Amino acid sequence: MDKGTIVGSIDLAQVVLYTFIVFFLGLVFYLRREDKREGYPLVVDGSGAVHGVGYPVPPSPKTFRMPHGENVSVPNGRGDAPVTKAAPTARWPGAPLEPTGNPMTDAVGPGSYAQRANVPDLTVDGADKIVPMRIAKTFSIADRDPDPRGMPVIGADHNVAGTVKEVWVDRSEIMIRYLEVALTGGATAMLPWNFCRVDRGQRRIKVNSILSSQFKDVPKLASQERITLLEEDKVCAYYGGGTLYATPARSEPLL
Repeated sequence: MDKGTIVGSIDLAQVVLYTFIVFFLGLVFYLRREDKREGYPLVVDGSGAVHGVGYPVPPSPKTFRMPHGENVSVPNGRGDAPVTKAAPTARWPGAPLEPTGNPMTDAVGPGSYAQRANVPDLTVDGADKIVPMRIAKTFSIADRDPDPRGMPVIGADHNVAGTVKEVWVDRSEIMIRYLEVALTGGATAMLPWNFCRVDRGQRRIKVNSILSSQFKDVPKLASQERITLLEEDKVCAYYGGGTLYATPARSEPLL
């Protein structure tokens, strides 16, 4: 070490390394607190009586201004609604849940959904994002693609459930989101596009997740001109639940 120097033994690379380590640890601490804004306190047991927060504690509440005008503050101590229509198959914590009612509509397993806001998703201009083409008149089906309107909808049992009445489009993503199906009994049902398989040769829509007789129980919409965030989750969860619960054989072991 040189005489008369103050910082002669300081290594710049070492200073940068220590600075990065301190910054990284602070970033981890900050992110670990921020990810506790929702979902905490944790439910430790199935009764919901014992909760866990852990370290670090959740941050102070932050208020978000939502596009529909309301304000939401998190954390707010409101956890997810407890599952009341399913029972654990064993006594140990984390045991699989078995539905106690209708698994297609009881929000269990692949049919579960979040309690989203019961308001429609909006575009940047404030208009309803997902609407039928009878409202979005500037949308049309490309000439090279088959128009699903008028095609029969076939369930997993190979029977006809109804006929496609209308196409619902996403104004922001410029794509099909749902098909509105006129059922044989006179009612209508929403069919998510992701659960459809278009048979171009026979001009029909095939749905493998549910049976033709189960279309009548698809969650209904409050309006035939819009679909809310909560309604979207419920409709998609119904078809998702059918992948496991539509028939008894689907929930049985493979071997």
